[in-house]
Amino acid sequence: MKVFLSKISRYPAPARVAIFVGVLLLLWAPFAIAGQFLIADQNLASILTLIVLYLIFIGLVKIWGKHVHREPRIFWQYGLEFSRRIGLELASGLGVGFFSLWLLFGVETVFGFVEWQSPSALFPRILLEGLLVALAIAFAEELLFRGWLFDELQRDYTPLGCLWFNAIAFAAIHFNLLAFPSLVCLGITLVWAKRASYEPSGKDYRGFKRLRGRLGLPIGLHAGLVWGNYLIEVGKLARYTDRVPAWVTGINRNPLVGLMGFLFLLGLAIAARYYAQRRLAHSKW
Repeated sequence: MKVFLSKISRYPAPARVAIFVGVLLLLWAPFAIAGQFLIADQNLASILTLIVLYLIFIGLVKIWGKHVHREPRIFWQYGLEFSRRIGLELASGLGVGFFSLWLLFGVETVFGFVEWQSPSALFPRILLEGLLVALAIAFAEELLFRGWLFDELQRDYTPLGCLWFNAIAFAAIHFNLLAFPSLVCLGITLVWAKRASYEPSGKDYRGFKRLRGRLGLPIGLHAGLVWGNYLIEVGKLARYTDRVPAWVTGINRNPLVGLMGFLFLLGLAIAARYYAQRRLAHSKW
């Protein structure tokens, strides 16, 4: 069995990804089926089965790293570590993402697209609740896409190929065709956010130098954007004035499905690329 697992590392990236996802779904299927039949509340069933899915993913990643890639510190390789620098990167990313989202709505306010409303008495709870939800979503998605998937792509493809494959996969998995261009821009932004912390991490089996980036900045940036939008949507802090068509500000009140949101994320992607390239140009390795 161990011999077979070690051979998987020589398979092309699409095959490795397909094998991993296939095993993950097979392990999760019994829990998903049981949840549908045993839990009457479908919302609760969905939440619990998704939590189980991610716990299985975490366990499978450890086995995958140890026996397929022979890396006992696979989460470190993905960019997770307990250190002061990753904490600072997470905090800075959280701030940039949060205030960038508010900047978008500020611009829309200047143009007369948005009107602000007073927060409700429940806003302090929504503030904390939104932060926790945003961090959970960002951690889960960044470990999956900029951690595991990016690592698999990086073993086979050029940096440009990794960037586009990762961003397109990230956008596709959200199953929202109208938001696809904006999600691709967001995926590109988060890849560059990880690359900003690149450092050498040894060589692969072919003798090529490998690079490792930390997940602190992409998790923080992702969480900041989700948190800001959560406060505006759930807290009902703003409403659209309908002075322009919905495709300008966001169809169904979703900023990702609008021209303004797309241009905002495109600008964020360009800024992230510039920042990462500046950091890499001044790196000592």
